[in-house]
Amino acid sequence: MVKKARGAGGTPATVALTAAGIAFEVRTYEHDPRATSYGLEAAEALDVDPARVFKTLLASLDGSLVVGIVPVTGQLDLKALARALGGSKAVMAEVVAAERATGYVAGGISPVGQKRRHPTVLDASALDHDTILVSGGRRGFDIELAPPDLVAITGAVTATIGR
Repeated sequence: MVKKARGAGGTPATVALTAAGIAFEVRTYEHDPRATSYGLEAAEALDVDPARVFKTLLASLDGSLVVGIVPVTGQLDLKALARALGGSKAVMAEVVAAERATGYVAGGISPVGQKRRHPTVLDASALDHDTILVSGGRRGFDIELAPPDLVAITGAVTATIGR
């Protein structure tokens, strides 16, 4: 089990995890502003299997924002996301809308500690790992935690939504 880092970094994500009593570890790295794939950059910088690093993406499902969390090695399957949440059609959310709704900047959107809670789906492949990494709320700042804990704090369902 990873060690709890109380209040480390002070992002809304770490504050929420600490308040919930969920064990996590802060993992930081020097973000390269020229990077085009933040998740793959994190995997390389932290020397972690990219299959354990997940990205947080927002989509509009039938007019409402939802969250999909998928491995950085793949893409979000919008049809699978819609099915997992019982909707009909999902499209990627506009970056400005995602940032406004979560309180985070693109490339640093955490699934934890968002301004408003959104229906969330975690790709089922996360359950293959003891711990996974997700953004901690800013570029170069990840949090490592157990997938069941991520499900608990976000209210996520798990389904195969990556391809």
